[in-house]
Amino acid sequence: MDPHRVTAIAHTHHPIAAPVAGVNVNKLLRRAGRGPAARILDLGCGQAAWAMQALAHCPDGHADAVDTNPYALERAEAAATMRELADRLTLHERDARTYVPDGDYDLVLCVGSTPVFGGFAQTLDLAGRHANAHGILIVGERFWDAPPAADALTALDVKPTDLTDLAGLLDTAADAGWHPIYAHVSDPAEWDDYEWSRTGSLLEWALDNPGHPDAADLMHTARTRRSNWLRGYRGILGFATLVLRREPR
Repeated sequence: MDPHRVTAIAHTHHPIAAPVAGVNVNKLLRRAGRGPAARILDLGCGQAAWAMQALAHCPDGHADAVDTNPYALERAEAAATMRELADRLTLHERDARTYVPDGDYDLVLCVGSTPVFGGFAQTLDLAGRHANAHGILIVGERFWDAPPAADALTALDVKPTDLTDLAGLLDTAADAGWHPIYAHVSDPAEWDDYEWSRTGSLLEWALDNPGHPDAADLMHTARTRRSNWLRGYRGILGFATLVLRREPR
């Protein structure tokens, strides 16, 4: 099955493609403090859950949401129509790296999509180019919440140096001229909800479509992900969502 299709199925019950609960999405957006007519950009938007919630906080605002996944964008379009946000949300099916920066967005979002840009530091640079002088950048990134054992490294297919700890994330942001005015660190309940939702959605699809040629593969994908989580990185991998402002120039 197309990996984009698998990702869309996996996030059926958790359209926020990160271990962040809706109440904390709203808290982060409130702390961003953007005005009612804000211009918003969501890079690597998935189903554009962050962009649409930001629009709920900015009743006269407009959002652009960028992703390469056509299935996720299809779901985003349906959700925007249902929430009566379609006239204020423009979806772009393209690589976020090629979205031309105009430097005039009030709020730029990149939560859980930093690999698109090559990592956290590169995201601060490239995503930050879209923000205006007073703009806010909200970035969600993984970090080591505890020293990783071999099982965690194998499960995530990373080296210890591929991620830093939470303090290291903030150091990297400061080195790039961005400083946290607020942050949220996902708790174990948020992680569990995200992982159970992700693997459960894949299993549900496979169970609902037993004759489909991809059903067995999705079942295997779900079981592998669940094993990697429970036996590998549960309690080891952290996730922080940072609300960042840049230094005055």
